[in-house]
Amino acid sequence: MKYFAGLDVSLKEISMCVVDDEGRVVFRKSLPFCPLAVRDTLKEQNLMPERIVHESGQISIWLQRQLEDLGLPAICIDARPAHKVLSAKLNKSDRSDAEGLAQLARIGWFTAVHVRSVDADRLRTIIGARDHFVRLRMEIEAHMRGILKTFGIRLTAIGNGRQRQRFRDQLSVARQSDPALAVIIDHVLPSHEAICSAAAALEDEIAAIAKRHDLSRRLMTIPGIGPVVALNFLALIENTERFPKTANVGAFLGLTPRRYQSGEVDYSGRISKRGDAAMRRLLYEAASTLISRVKRYSPLKSWAVRLAARRGFKKAAVATARKPAVLMLTLWKTGEEFHWTKEAAT
Repeated sequence: MKYFAGLDVSLKEISMCVVDDEGRVVFRKSLPFCPLAVRDTLKEQNLMPERIVHESGQISIWLQRQLEDLGLPAICIDARPAHKVLSAKLNKSDRSDAEGLAQLARIGWFTAVHVRSVDADRLRTIIGARDHFVRLRMEIEAHMRGILKTFGIRLTAIGNGRQRQRFRDQLSVARQSDPALAVIIDHVLPSHEAICSAAAALEDEIAAIAKRHDLSRRLMTIPGIGPVVALNFLALIENTERFPKTANVGAFLGLTPRRYQSGEVDYSGRISKRGDAAMRRLLYEAASTLISRVKRYSPLKSWAVRLAARRGFKKAAVATARKPAVLMLTLWKTGEEFHWTKEAAT
């Protein structure tokens, strides 16, 4: 007889349920949050499931790796479609959710989630930390600009992310106009400088990693693609075999229109925004850079500029964001570099 297990995981405990191939519950128990407890309990009960299913979540990546290291046939599944199935039950509890997951494991009606390697997570952690520091810097600057406007002080714009000293110089001048501003600015200046230094250091580290990586250097030949975008894409995709068609990466990143079809109704809406939001935001920034900053023309830029003239910059940037993703995956698979052509007409 075959068995299938479902694990409803929280930060303190794991609710386990095991069903047989006919859907009957043969064992259930609440365990402390520990992968060893899962393995030992199954051994004590002399049960070895064909599949052990748990939902994606904050701790699911670590749990999946630990269960695999223990030799258990664990599968991390997408929590969103699983939630729709589990919500069909009248009463919700960890016990019932574990049973529902076990039934999903039995019938195979689930979407498995790709669990990244430790190296990929390390790389994405560095990129995420840099992104967080940049956002903190922008929040501080926006907050101070808003405060100073109430006193009639307007700060000039700063175009280069590395030239933040100009912002601090303007704050130093502004602090002399009012005692209340002096109190605030005296605390803001060292914090802003420390955050800028941390962001710059992480950017240098990311650039150094990208230079050492042959594949990332090849992806950076695409106009608008820099070290952050290239490395984040490599860490997110990790295995090109997940995408038989390169065009599928657009849907994976939530950059394709949503479709609704029922009877005579059939329409496409806005992009689905499924998948990794950070990667989607980086691709939007890359597309914006391609349209507005890249000087050298290519068929990609020519298409994007024409689209921006017809539909507006924001819609064109969203539409263009999918193309660099498809291009990066194509270059990754073929081993080629981006081919520039002669200047294209706009």
